[in-house]
Amino acid sequence: MAEAWWNDTLIAKSDDIVTVEGNAYFPIEAVTPGVLTDSATTSVCPWKGTAYYYTLAAGGAENKDAVWYYPEPKDAAKQIEGRVAFWKGVEVR
Repeated sequence: MAEAWWNDTLIAKSDDIVTVEGNAYFPIEAVTPGVLTDSATTSVCPWKGTAYYYTLAAGGAENKDAVWYYPEPKDAAKQIEGRVAFWKGVEVR
């Protein structure tokens, strides 16, 4: 079972993890409701496609763009569709 923690708060928990480039991608359904808000930030990966971001809110604090996802990944990355990954101090254990 993998868990994602930030600011002493459990953000996500699942035994259905896909690991790509060292990042654990959790099913979006595994994320605690109410901790994600949309961000206008995007970035492009040449083989995965365009990533979109969420700001994480937990324990009275915000972590801007700490969560990313690929709503329409390229064929080589289809296994991460419907999943999110974390960074910026989010601990995956």
